[in-house]
Amino acid sequence: MAINSPEVHVKNTAIAACLLALLCLAQPAVAAEPTGLDAYIREFDYETRKMMKCSGKELLSMLVKKEAVLVDIRFPEEQQAWGPSFALKIPLNELPVRLSELPKDKIIVTACPHIDRSSIAMVYLSAKGYNACYLVGGLVGLAELLRGDEARDFMAALNGTAPAKPRPTRP
Repeated sequence: MAINSPEVHVKNTAIAACLLALLCLAQPAVAAEPTGLDAYIREFDYETRKMMKCSGKELLSMLVKKEAVLVDIRFPEEQQAWGPSFALKIPLNELPVRLSELPKDKIIVTACPHIDRSSIAMVYLSAKGYNACYLVGGLVGLAELLRGDEARDFMAALNGTAPAKPRPTRP
């Protein structure tokens, strides 16, 4: 039989059709296997919705108690320009290869300037089995919260140093 003969073409077409049929038959079994994201979506309810968010005040309290880790998921250039020194810096697009840097025994709070990228990171981490939430108000809101006395008092509490002197009250 010549390589370009009609018999070879028919035989190769038949083999290809059989392989395609086997793949099609196997596909539903593969697609039915739940993934982490499938399970996260399937189990999503009002409690999940509530737990996926973290306010700035909640974050600061959890950081002082060492219950959480703040992850700044912005691009490296954004992180270099400004950001909290107490955050772990892992850009969103590096998250899959840097998961080992995140503790499984703490709440992972993802943050970006607002909430677009941090919500993506939160869903990704939740699907991977982490207890994750995103910072409501983002890093912009956190910067607004940590001004003046609040910043000083938080950093003192975070570092375990003496609390700041109370402000004198007016008569």
